[in-house]
Amino acid sequence: MDSVDLNVLRSVLEWRRAGQQVVLYSVVQTWGSAPRPPGAMLALRGDGVVIGSVSGGCIEDDLIARLQDGRLAHDGPPVQLVTYGVTRDEAARFGLPCGGTLRLTEERVDDWAWVTELLARCEAHEIVARELDLATGRVSLSSANKTDVVTFDGERLRAIYGPRWRLLLIGAGQLSRYVAEMARLLDFEVLICDPRSEFVYGWEEQHGRFVPGMPDEAVLNIQTDERTAIVCLTHDPRLDDMALLTALNSSAFYIGALGSRVNSQKRRENLAALGLSTDAIARLHGPIGLHIGSHTPAEIALSLMAEIVAIKNGVAPMQKKPLPVVAE
Repeated sequence: MDSVDLNVLRSVLEWRRAGQQVVLYSVVQTWGSAPRPPGAMLALRGDGVVIGSVSGGCIEDDLIARLQDGRLAHDGPPVQLVTYGVTRDEAARFGLPCGGTLRLTEERVDDWAWVTELLARCEAHEIVARELDLATGRVSLSSANKTDVVTFDGERLRAIYGPRWRLLLIGAGQLSRYVAEMARLLDFEVLICDPRSEFVYGWEEQHGRFVPGMPDEAVLNIQTDERTAIVCLTHDPRLDDMALLTALNSSAFYIGALGSRVNSQKRRENLAALGLSTDAIARLHGPIGLHIGSHTPAEIALSLMAEIVAIKNGVAPMQKKPLPVVAE
């Protein structure tokens, strides 16, 4: 469920609408070490342009060569299997580590209606399963769960796609700008809420989308889900705590607030006094970020995003120490 693969499908849709021929490659099986997991995608346009990745680069070069020297059949079966790394020499030639083997589906995209539907459903924050019948090339879509994984039985490939991960920033100060920039590089959809008009000046559309209203309203209005992280960075308890009271009862996978260890403890006490349960308060990350000796806003943003990505990927973050307080 990699949003990078959604970018591949967006390009597939754009190219087919422009009349370009497209072949879509998907990783379906790996043995030994492999650079990319099952489900990873690459699209190859008729003129040799590629987007996406199925390996470290050498296999991509060979896929382009298959197109250029005519090994790619345009009138054969709609889907074929291509295997790399069967022998030790071939694995070494294609840069597959430790003798790894990689099997791909090679799929002509003749009908792209499913691409349009899949992207629309992901934009609506659905998790979608795409099932490819290798015998016919037919694609069907169905609803999926967050626990579903890519499966391949030799006849059908079932891959899972979902919406982008989101980051809601409460506060539009200097630190938020660094966090937003790093989050976008990590392909998060960035949302910002700050009712203080003086902090909004200078933000541009590419930095993120502003959510109007007060922080607690923003948490509700964006329909917070399990692919959403919420971080409070205003250093104003009237705004941060307002958001936290709502966020800590939501399904967001990460909820954090800027502040020292002492201030974070005071915040927990305040939230308890406001009626928040012990279990809800226990979800709060504060101080935020991993301990990397950060001092500047950029360093604190890096430590924060490292912690968010670790939790997103199911990795237990390292032991943390207090981060310095940054003035807005």
